[in-house]
Amino acid sequence: MKRKLVAAIGIAGMMFSIAACGDSDDKGSGGAGGDAKELTVWLTVDAQNNWPELVKAADDAVAKKHPGIKIKHEYYGWPDKNAKLDAVLATDKAPDVVEMGNTEMLPYVVKGAFAPVDPAKFDQSDAWLDGLKDSVTYEDKTYGVPYYAGTRVGNYRKDVFGEVGVKAAPKTYAELTAALDKVQKKQGDKFSAWYQPSRDWYAAMSFVYDAGGSIAKEEGGQWKANLSSPESLKGLTEFKKVLDSYMHGDKTKDESDRYIVYGQGKSGMIFAPAWEGGSAADPKNDKTGKLKGNVENFVMPGPSGKNLPVFLGGSDLAVPVKSDAQDVAAEWINALTGAAGQKGLMAKGNLPNNKTDLATLKNDPATVVPATAAESNWFVPMAPGWGQVEKAQVLQTMLQSIGTGKKSVEEAAKDADAAIDKVINTK
Repeated sequence: MKRKLVAAIGIAGMMFSIAACGDSDDKGSGGAGGDAKELTVWLTVDAQNNWPELVKAADDAVAKKHPGIKIKHEYYGWPDKNAKLDAVLATDKAPDVVEMGNTEMLPYVVKGAFAPVDPAKFDQSDAWLDGLKDSVTYEDKTYGVPYYAGTRVGNYRKDVFGEVGVKAAPKTYAELTAALDKVQKKQGDKFSAWYQPSRDWYAAMSFVYDAGGSIAKEEGGQWKANLSSPESLKGLTEFKKVLDSYMHGDKTKDESDRYIVYGQGKSGMIFAPAWEGGSAADPKNDKTGKLKGNVENFVMPGPSGKNLPVFLGGSDLAVPVKSDAQDVAAEWINALTGAAGQKGLMAKGNLPNNKTDLATLKNDPATVVPATAAESNWFVPMAPGWGQVEKAQVLQTMLQSIGTGKKSVEEAAKDADAAIDKVINTK
């Protein structure tokens, strides 16, 4: 995907109060407002700029069923949306449909901001991608509908790898590390064969999940941190090995400017959202003048022998609990995210919200890499206090300590578990 999933990689603070949380019992089934005369839809500027015709098609489908209905759209940039949403949810002026980054969903659901929906009313809900389905599921209820997805892939410089005899993207982890060893030896210690920021917890947790570990586990209705388990430690240890062997940049940095660093020609590969390789090769970022046509995405192999499981970024559509048009809101969401809508979104370069459509992308050389990568995915724990874990940057702190050698893997994981356990079950 081209856009940066800003909203899909962080959870905003909640600064609103839901005066009508109790209304969820009355409206939660989506049964309110079936004869609504107006519908207010909040989307991000991605829809406004990139697929306005799909939005219009959804409007037309709803208007055909509800003649005379007035559909109003408001578009927001990712950095501005949540502050405006927090403010309006404290009033009686809530929109009827709102787009959320998938990791933004949880704190709003915990606070009672969104109404439950019936998955059976939405096309291909039985095939929703696991990582997106998880993002709208809380305590066995569904609070939104997956919209579209974005995945993470490897991206390598064909010229740098070619100089050491690697003519194609590695298919196994052993092939990958062997190639990286050759690149690192040839380029020297001022070059990162693999530029992998230490604080990039999305990458690190992919290694954890690949090894059979997890951030946390739910047991008996309670969540408990799991980074100190043998499986999680195995994944963290492999991640540290990557940092020690191939990452020769600043090990206190996060991934926010990774594509810019890549464009400076100081690394041979990255593991990142699929858009980053192309952005690095954009003339305004490519300081080498060599990247256009010379970088290529590939499915990231994992140490387990399988494809490395990836974090799925993306968007969901939710219905605020204060909406007076919940039935029609659900119809509009299905019109945009249903079978026709998914085909349109895929044509715009997005990954679909479901496994059935995703499989069709594997037949196209232009989309086979992201489609294949997205098949194996993970998502954050849907625990009531997860937002506090992210806000405190527990994982980033742990990984920086590991990357810089300030703490051993075991010590850093133990400290992270303790910090997670203090807040993960707190609403």
